[in-house]
Amino acid sequence: MSTPARRLALAATLLTGLPALLFALLTWQVLAHGPLLTLDARLSRDLVHPDRFSERLSDLGDIPVAVPVLVLALGYAAWRGRGVGMPRWWLPPAAAALLMAVLPAIVVPLKLWTARPGTPVVPPATGYFPSGHTATAAVAYGASALLLLPWCRTRAARLAAVGVPAALVLAVSYGLVRRGFHWPLDVLASWCLGAVLLTCLSLVLSRSRSRRSAGTPSRRTGPSSPTRSSDPVARARSRGSDTSRSSSSS
Repeated sequence: MSTPARRLALAATLLTGLPALLFALLTWQVLAHGPLLTLDARLSRDLVHPDRFSERLSDLGDIPVAVPVLVLALGYAAWRGRGVGMPRWWLPPAAAALLMAVLPAIVVPLKLWTARPGTPVVPPATGYFPSGHTATAAVAYGASALLLLPWCRTRAARLAAVGVPAALVLAVSYGLVRRGFHWPLDVLASWCLGAVLLTCLSLVLSRSRSRRSAGTPSRRTGPSSPTRSSDPVARARSRGSDTSRSSSSS
């Protein structure tokens, strides 16, 4: 295995293994009513201050708010990929859409299994662990960032594509805890779950991009003929160099 491949495998292991381990620890504490719940309740008492602003921030994790943002990112990625003639341009949007679709099938059984009561601020009920709003925001906004990053040409655009979704997830998390809709550990567990799911999605997208960049020999070109890169940035540069060559020759 080459050094870049080893680094990628190590990063993927850390980004999935550590959050998954922490999520398992938090779930065990909830099921066993462990000592972390006492610290969680104390932290919640210090942070809870219900107000309209925190409630509006928590609304950013609603499905009617977060999912349309992802839909826009899906459409943009599909439009750009098809526009530059990328093979299997539909795969990244389809993978992100599938992840968003299966998220309730992951979160809802966990809520039913743990049956954690809510904070004293909310009406008596169970099913607060993990936070569904936080998980929805993490997957919807995080997947949008992964879809948009390959099309960002400038450093500022890349920072915005990462920074804005991260800020939205943090805003939702703050609003949920501040308003008292969730315990802090509920939100932390959804962060861990979102990290695992988004890392898996990132691996799928990176493998898809690496296969497109490598190219496949066709009947016309043959195995020894160069293949045209399907990477959008590389193709744009290639088109620019071709244009400059044609202008200089004329």
